[in-house]
Amino acid sequence: MLDAAFIRDNAEKVKENCRNRGVPEFPVDRVVAFEAKRKELVQSRSETAAKKNDISKQFVNAKTPEAKQALKDQAAAFDREIGVLDAELKLIEGDLLANQVQIPNMTHPDAPVGSDAAANKVVAEFGQKRTFDFKPKDHVALCESLDLADFEAGTKVAGQKFYFLKNEAALLEIALVQYAMQTVLKHGYTPIITPDLARVEVLEGIGFQPRDPNPDTRQVYKVADTDLCLIATAEITLGGMHKDQIFEEGDLPKRYVGLSHCFRTEAGAAGRDTRGLYRVHQFTKVEMFVFCTPEQSEAIHQEIKGIEEEIFNGLGLAFHVIDTCTGDLGGPAYRKYDLEAWMPGRGDGGDYGEITSTSNCTDYQARRLGVRYKGKGFKGTRFAHTLNGTAVACTRALVAILENGQQADGSVVIPEVLRPWVGKDVITAKK
Repeated sequence: MLDAAFIRDNAEKVKENCRNRGVPEFPVDRVVAFEAKRKELVQSRSETAAKKNDISKQFVNAKTPEAKQALKDQAAAFDREIGVLDAELKLIEGDLLANQVQIPNMTHPDAPVGSDAAANKVVAEFGQKRTFDFKPKDHVALCESLDLADFEAGTKVAGQKFYFLKNEAALLEIALVQYAMQTVLKHGYTPIITPDLARVEVLEGIGFQPRDPNPDTRQVYKVADTDLCLIATAEITLGGMHKDQIFEEGDLPKRYVGLSHCFRTEAGAAGRDTRGLYRVHQFTKVEMFVFCTPEQSEAIHQEIKGIEEEIFNGLGLAFHVIDTCTGDLGGPAYRKYDLEAWMPGRGDGGDYGEITSTSNCTDYQARRLGVRYKGKGFKGTRFAHTLNGTAVACTRALVAILENGQQADGSVVIPEVLRPWVGKDVITAKK
């Protein structure tokens, strides 16, 4: 969430940022108006409270019962006036916040400006796209021929876009979690297993909209008759872990790597991504999350991106890194990088598909969550910066591994770094 005073003082710049992100700019004008009214009410309340205070000072000098009663009546009138101002202030602050949270974070000056994926900029490429001397299968066909997943049973038990992982695919998911965790731990991150549920206020603090009344756009599952939601990412629970906390500056950065299941409605999703494991309602993910000072966040963003690159280089996959354009950033992100792996079975002849991303959210989430820090070089407290990055989303990694590791005889070669946990080098058809 952007500071209301910042929005007021930089209204045109904030509006331009909204336009670049493809979101409505009208909340900016509303924030400016409500903030001005809020300041006016705060000033009036302060002046009224000062008048009441003066009355209280006069009371000790009142000589007669009549004089004392008159002062009491004046004080009571000021109390009523303060009550009216407080009620109005509460309403204005509610209106201010409702519009404030609709305004996205500001954008890194180097982020590509554009409204769709065509504006994304490839900033790095790794590995070589695999060529085949046979017609490669997509991961769905490989799962069927090698008995690695049961999509029909998933639909029968839980509905469309649910699945059962079987045999080596189940072991591959466990292997991916272990491999990602061990890789990230080498960089000084603290391992966490988070709840798979979080309160609505925590999701809103991170930037999700669980109260969205439109089922066609709501992206998270809300648990009926509670204030809980199934989490869409461990970013939610890791960010909420220090809600309303004040750090010592010397204790930052706080680096975490969390394991959780993730649940997404995928409202509005359609097309080729809905087939198989690429876009599903539930998956396992290892997520990095960092709390730091503003001076640290740029370097830590590059650090997280580097860890993601290390993980997927280790898997032997061909992938590129995208500097995400303004229209694809999402509200909390100041800058976001996506890693997209080459998937031979995607589309007609293969294509890149997103496997991870990492975002620097500056103080946008920390303001909403109340996460601050204090230090020796300044008075009071300041808002922390937060960053997140996916170490591995297991289902999408599985898609890339299966499609790139397939052989002419229908088998799949397992990446070397995963073999200790899977217990074999190659997946072959069951006899």
